[in-house]
Amino acid sequence: MTQNILVLPGDGIGQEIIGEALKVLRTLKADYGLDVEMEEALVGGTAYDEKGSPLPDDTLALAKDADAVLLGAVGGHKWESLPIAVRPEKGLLGLRSELGLFANLRPAILYPQLADASTLKPEIVSGLDIMIVRELTGGIYFGQPRGVRELENGEREGFNTLVYKESEVERIAKVAFDIARKRNNRVCSVDKANVLECTELWRDVVTQTHSSFSDVQLSHMYVDNAAMQLVRAPKQFDVIVTTNMFGDILSDCAAMLTGSIGMLPSASLNETGQGMYEPIHGSAPDIAGQNKANPLATILSVSMMLRYTLNEPDMAEHIDRSVSAVLDDGLRTEDIYSDGMQKVSTIEMGDAVVAKLKELNN
Repeated sequence: MTQNILVLPGDGIGQEIIGEALKVLRTLKADYGLDVEMEEALVGGTAYDEKGSPLPDDTLALAKDADAVLLGAVGGHKWESLPIAVRPEKGLLGLRSELGLFANLRPAILYPQLADASTLKPEIVSGLDIMIVRELTGGIYFGQPRGVRELENGEREGFNTLVYKESEVERIAKVAFDIARKRNNRVCSVDKANVLECTELWRDVVTQTHSSFSDVQLSHMYVDNAAMQLVRAPKQFDVIVTTNMFGDILSDCAAMLTGSIGMLPSASLNETGQGMYEPIHGSAPDIAGQNKANPLATILSVSMMLRYTLNEPDMAEHIDRSVSAVLDDGLRTEDIYSDGMQKVSTIEMGDAVVAKLKELNN
């Protein structure tokens, strides 16, 4: 049965990195028999420029009908002066909300070939493999009321609301426990239950949900300690499950343990398994159009798509092996380059992965 992928290049380097991911998908179609159809649409700043909205109605309709969405990046300096309601990032938040993408999976994996790229000592990060499961559609980013108001004395006051329902916590906890069962059977739930009542509820519900997953070890950690432990001894973690805001912060911290955010993919899933897949980095407008961006995070996002939505784990494994083989050959984009390696462009890196994929199929 043919599955449909909606491709959203977005802004900045999104156009370039998506191009390399499409090469990989076309190779899988031609050489491996992947049964998919792909369609492109606008999102983010480019969508605003052309249609006056960062998430046009036709793009949203296509996203709802697709089995999976592949996103490049949104945002850039060009649109920073726009009202918040129409900034490019609202297109991304709108997709997450409208598609019900409540579970964000953010792996932090250090490829052995890149051990020297991390700012931490190799003995601290060598073999690092963490999965951060971030709740994505609730919490302080979506809670109401929110805004800026003027007080009686004329002073302005900003306010946001942190809110979670039991059902929202339970479903993200189940995702984390299910993923842990496929890894090393350990989940650390991160909260701030000593200060925030909302995350006190979070801890209670995660603990209750754990009763159905007794084979998985559960621990709890305050977010400030978790941030410290990620830097001190990151390999103690297997799966981390946490709130929207804490996950946003901790996943970027964990990403830098690997040496470059240009290497890390992500998946955002809803209750039916439909997913949006994207690299964790931004649109990098400072290097956009220069053929410098690292496309590997986007290519690895395709691998996650094959695993979590398209049910093609063998093809996903072939992508992972191809990326590793390219790194073995010493090819590096600028963000992961070190002396003695071969510096390559965005296009050259994509071509190298495709070549490895073809070799594996011979």
